[in-house]
Amino acid sequence: MAGTIETSYRGPWLDLHTLEHIEISEHSQCDEWKCRWSLWVWRLWKRHVRAWDVSAVSRLYRNGSGCGACYQVRCRYPQLCNHKGVRVVVTDYGEGDNTDFILSARGFVKLAHPNMAAHLKAYGTIGVEYRRISCQYPGNNLIFRVTENSRYPDHLALVILNQAGKKDITAVELWQEDHNGWRGMRRSYGAVWDMVNPPKGPMNMRLQVSGDDGAQNWVQLTAVFPYVWKAGVSYDSDVQLT
Repeated sequence: MAGTIETSYRGPWLDLHTLEHIEISEHSQCDEWKCRWSLWVWRLWKRHVRAWDVSAVSRLYRNGSGCGACYQVRCRYPQLCNHKGVRVVVTDYGEGDNTDFILSARGFVKLAHPNMAAHLKAYGTIGVEYRRISCQYPGNNLIFRVTENSRYPDHLALVILNQAGKKDITAVELWQEDHNGWRGMRRSYGAVWDMVNPPKGPMNMRLQVSGDDGAQNWVQLTAVFPYVWKAGVSYDSDVQLT
């Protein structure tokens, strides 16, 4: 089943923020995305997600913890824009003219009433309101993609995909059997976590997730990676966040 971003929204709208659009090709986006989803990962993910557009953000990037977050964005010009707005997934960091979001031209057009897209695009930068919404990927578990620059067994770097819900992943730890304790991975850049000399054997992992209310809890996963893991391979966790 293809994944979607849910269309029932909760929480207050935040306004007095601005949005701009830029013309971007798929390949040029992926070359520069600070969330560090490679082009291969992007094309794989694209097959599972349909009701979305991508966005670069500034404040909401939050040193990479904002990667993969979903937002509902709508403009504040009722004569030009529809009430529904557009649903976006954060894939990049970007700064504009005091903007919170940078959308592709396709996403920007979705804000407009029928036949008003050209008028809206003429503004270039517009006032918007937005709120965070839950991402949903029905039928798809959390995926851990070992990046191509990982090197078994000395250096493990991974990207977490299909992150459902409205919570950020703020810490990732692996169980070190010979020390009988958890070892924290480093947020290397964007959505990439890494560790030098990771534990041996099938790896148990736990994720610290944090909500908008500040509450934090740990989600523990068993045997996420096999004894011999491989760079460029994706591993299914058999679980999903909510």
